[in-house]
Order: sequence, then structure tokens, then C-alpha cells
Amino acid sequence: MNADPMRRLAALVCALEAVTLLAFAVYFVWELVQGRSHDTTPAAMSALILVVAVGIAVLARSWLRGADWPNTPTVVWNVLLLPVAWSLLQAGRGLVGVAVGLVALVGVVAAVRARTGQPWSDRS
Repeated sequence: MNADPMRRLAALVCALEAVTLLAFAVYFVWELVQGRSHDTTPAAMSALILVVAVGIAVLARSWLRGADWPNTPTVVWNVLLLPVAWSLLQAGRGLVGVAVGLVALVGVVAAVRARTGQPWSDRS
């Protein structure tokens, strides 16, 4: 495993996000199976959420394996979470909104500061 703490932090953030998304997907399917929802939209959302969770899990694994490519997708994903955090705050879900926002900001910082194949002296 790479010794760069920012790579490990980026991997941890991605893994946390992947597990959270997986939990949401399982929850939506469970509601459908229990008959609490007769709408098939949650099932479709579960499939989409599952695909995204797998993608984020691939990012986490790539960070740990020392790949050079996961910076940009990690930054993009976490930047996309910032409006989600803001929306949660606006909807009165303050604690969840703050948590999502903080995790997203940590993910962005970790991904930007992580060492990749680019020489460290060339990074500004």
C-alpha cells in the first residue's frame, strides 16, 4: 500500500461513500420487497445507486493500489456532492447536510493533495 497519507484518506473517503450508497440501494430494495412501495422507481434508483457505489469502490481500491488516475473522478464526484449538502441544509436536514459537505470537502482536498505519477516538484 502507498505510504502517502492523502492517498489513504482519499481511499477512506471513497470507501465510506461507496458503503453509504450501497446501504441506500439495499434500503430501497428492502422497502420494495416489504411492499412499502408499489412504485418501481425505487428499484430503478437502487440499480443506479448500485452502479455508482461500485464505481466509487473502484476509486477507493485504485487509490490504495497506487493508481495515478483516480484524482479527477474523485474530485468531480465530491464536488457534485457539495450542492447535495447545500440542498440538505436548505431542507432542514442540517446534520446530514453538514456531514455530506464535510466528507465531500475532505475528499476533494485529499484527492488534490495526493501524490500521483506526476513528479511532486511539478505540482503547484
